[in-house]
Amino acid sequence: MFDVAIVGARCAGATTAMLLARHGYRVLMLERAEFPRDTLSTLLIHLRGMELLARWGLLKDVLATGCPPLTELSFSAPGIRVEGSVPAEGDARMVCAPRRYALDEVLARAAVRAGAEFRPGVSVTGLHREDGAVAGVTCRAAGGRMTVERARLVIGADGRHSTVARLVGAPYTRWDGRLTRAWYTYWSGVEGASLRLFLGAGLGGAAIPTHDGLTLINVQLPVGHPTGERAERDRLYLDLLARASPELRDAVAAGARREDRLYCCGDLPNFFRRPYGEGWALVGDAVLHKDPMGAQGIADSFEQAALLGTCLGDALGDRERSAAALGRYAAALESRFAAPYEENLLHARLAESEQVMAGLRAVQDDPRFREAFLRTLSGATEKQNEVPRMA
Repeated sequence: MFDVAIVGARCAGATTAMLLARHGYRVLMLERAEFPRDTLSTLLIHLRGMELLARWGLLKDVLATGCPPLTELSFSAPGIRVEGSVPAEGDARMVCAPRRYALDEVLARAAVRAGAEFRPGVSVTGLHREDGAVAGVTCRAAGGRMTVERARLVIGADGRHSTVARLVGAPYTRWDGRLTRAWYTYWSGVEGASLRLFLGAGLGGAAIPTHDGLTLINVQLPVGHPTGERAERDRLYLDLLARASPELRDAVAAGARREDRLYCCGDLPNFFRRPYGEGWALVGDAVLHKDPMGAQGIADSFEQAALLGTCLGDALGDRERSAAALGRYAAALESRFAAPYEENLLHARLAESEQVMAGLRAVQDDPRFREAFLRTLSGATEKQNEVPRMA
């Protein structure tokens, strides 16, 4: 019997496993993929996520992978330019965008060091139930061997298409559909070592430096935008870059070289799911998925892991106390993420965001506005929303 079985070992699952293992729980962490393994991602860790990594003693490990620290950022739109230094957030004074094959391995190793048992290459196929409550998982290893692993709590940290959420029938408490598509690839030879965000012609864009001298260049387009035939998308991607930002177009045209295939992702729903039930809970993209327009997913996962760990405390093992703790977790999720979810929806409705741009043009030269806007862009935590601490 484990105290906790966590399905998924990436940003949400590994950090949740680490925190609960540090608290003294016996934790099993299951992951379908073999690590190291890349995955679709905007890569960016916002400042609040960086501060949590520092608090947990992992920031140096992440930076040691060779991921460049990003201390400068900018936002550009027609008639608007806001740029400056990333503000401080606790012990963090930069953001970064590590490739997921590097970040997820750092986090999984940290969970193992804390005492969690990690089994990669294992797929969860069902749930084990006792007395009407979830009490473990049925899983299949790479060789086909089936096992049942019993646990007091099963946590689904297995993404927007969560197997755990499907098996328990976790309903959507909010569903706002798909608003954008993300098209991105990696380039070498792009000048500049800062985070650059763009908005123009009803499109969003970003240039995000990452490992090995590469820059992820992303274009965010409305979900209803024509995408053409698959063979035409490389050309269309460059056309979209030029429309989103002349600066992005010039960065690519000035001797940059594409180093990977074009990734086209349209499965980007916006939703909340019910976060818990008898013997189960959800964390990360399994419980809350936002359009990547704001690139908030990694930092959100870290915060949710901290919230879940703090709310659980030492309640596992007592059914009534566990249920009360998970109820507090659900309330904390709503309190912390409802407003940012709404704001992200606004930005993801790219046509509507042009109305916001008119207001920004009027105040962009106000020093107080610029400071507040840079804090927002970098993902600094608002004081009233500071994440509870769980060492």
